[in-house]
Amino acid sequence: MKIILKEARIHMNNTTANMPLKDSLKPSPLALLPIGVFLVIYAGSGIIFHDFYNMPAIIAFLAALLTAFLQTRTLSFSEKITVIAKGLADENIITMCLIFLTAGAFSGAVSAAGGVEHTVNLGLKLLPASWSAAGLFIIGCFLSISMGTSVGTISALAPIAVGISEKTSISLAMCIGAVISGAMFGDNLSMISDTTIAATRTQGCSMKDKFRTNFFIVLPAAILTFVLLLILPSHSEVVSVYAKDANLLLIAPYLFVLVSALCGMNVFAVLILGTVFSLAAGIFTGNLSGMEIFTCMGDGITAMYDITVISIIVSCIGSLIKYNGGIDWLLTAIHQRIRSPKGARFGISVLTAGIDTATANNTISIILAGPIAKEISTEYDISPRETASLLDISASVTQGLLPYGAQVLYASAATASAVMPLSGVDIIAYNYYPMFMAFCLLGWIFLRRTHNK
Repeated sequence: MKIILKEARIHMNNTTANMPLKDSLKPSPLALLPIGVFLVIYAGSGIIFHDFYNMPAIIAFLAALLTAFLQTRTLSFSEKITVIAKGLADENIITMCLIFLTAGAFSGAVSAAGGVEHTVNLGLKLLPASWSAAGLFIIGCFLSISMGTSVGTISALAPIAVGISEKTSISLAMCIGAVISGAMFGDNLSMISDTTIAATRTQGCSMKDKFRTNFFIVLPAAILTFVLLLILPSHSEVVSVYAKDANLLLIAPYLFVLVSALCGMNVFAVLILGTVFSLAAGIFTGNLSGMEIFTCMGDGITAMYDITVISIIVSCIGSLIKYNGGIDWLLTAIHQRIRSPKGARFGISVLTAGIDTATANNTISIILAGPIAKEISTEYDISPRETASLLDISASVTQGLLPYGAQVLYASAATASAVMPLSGVDIIAYNYYPMFMAFCLLGWIFLRRTHNK
């Protein structure tokens, strides 16, 4: 009898082990605890130590992943690995990580070749001196949409903004605000920006389609910002700003990437060809030689390691949260408060902005909000390109106005050598573009007629 019972238990255990895993358990708010753990650790350290970049984001995410593992008690360790492996096998996650690394190679190559410096020089030579503040905005727009990084744009332009302010009567805060505004324009629209990559891959839409939808939403904001920066300093004393010569060959890779992506070329082909073009231009002009062509690409790829690893860890966390019923519970809760596609669009924007406020990182906020936004958009028949635009714009609006965000902190640090250095709070009042972008987004959500497809 004991032998029969023992065999029965073994058979039952084997049967249970071979049973397919459920897609998810019953909806439960407790399944969202890992996100709460991340926010408490990441935001809490920023509040306590007065530095939101003191705590590496990856550490907070690993703590959240551990929490998700401990929560999933119905599965064995190997079964939990199976759950997160299925999440990681998603085509969009793999593609997003590969694009991050390829974009890093291009950014490293074109920067090492001298593309950033020569792009700034060209802008300063072409734009009239009376356009000083507006000119900083225009140069920032082109540079950021070409480089795909707002922080890189600010690092290149902020010292120039300090110099322009010292040579004119235009306030330093306005000059720095113009730089940040231009940087956030490209951060939101660039084909190689990590936010654009994250937004399009989490929603499964092409970058070209997202660009078109996004561009027409924010275009009025860009025009208003440019006009305001022309008018406000109109009575200021302006002198010409000296600019060095600009080599068009070193600027050409940026134009190639921008035009090719807009024409619909595969993003990997665009970035690979752009990298080769940048290296060739650098070698031809003598700015790159020998092993430098590999070193610069390696540096660019290394700079993308953090966001690539974070994307992988967040996908693991999301898979366990979804299995434990967190996504289903959240969708039910949101569904009870949303009555229309307009409400769904507003809910996605608020969700993304809220996460960005807590994390001070617009890419991370998009990665976290992306899967939930996709579920909401499917429920209310919102097209992927619109959802991707909602994610990217709302994250950029918030990031551009956070006094403790990387963009404002970098800009503030660049004013240390000025007669009157600026704090983050001093600067955000002049970040006109994110402000106008917020109004454009709300107008697009609530005032336009709905045409999803």
